[in-house]
Amino acid sequence: MDNLDRRLIALLRRNARASLSELAGHLGITRATVRTRMARLEASGDVLGYSVTLKGDVAPDPVRGLMMLGVEGRGAERITRHLSGMSEVRAVHSTNGRWDMIVEIGTESLEALDAVLARIRRLDGVSTSETSLLLATRVN
Repeated sequence: MDNLDRRLIALLRRNARASLSELAGHLGITRATVRTRMARLEASGDVLGYSVTLKGDVAPDPVRGLMMLGVEGRGAERITRHLSGMSEVRAVHSTNGRWDMIVEIGTESLEALDAVLARIRRLDGVSTSETSLLLATRVN
């Protein structure tokens, strides 16, 4: 994958329904070149498909945060089950290093975030945590 492929993918990430002509115009290449590159990216498995993003999928929560969790013992699976049942939890990631899990949280207010953090901290097996507020998303 070269720089042109990366630029093409960036355009498709913004609008997967862009026409070959639009893509070619932005990239300064021919429609045939765009078509060939897209076919190659699909055939190689670099591009697995295209999707639709609904308004509800991108409606931002007014307050968003990342909560890093330290888990004692073998409680990660049980904690993940509890987290998946919380409506404010947007994603749960396992990780390595200092933290065992990273939890993405979205709420309507700081007070609601505080309540969610308190509920998570009380889960059996959560030994330590650290939370950072997300101020802005520059690239998604």
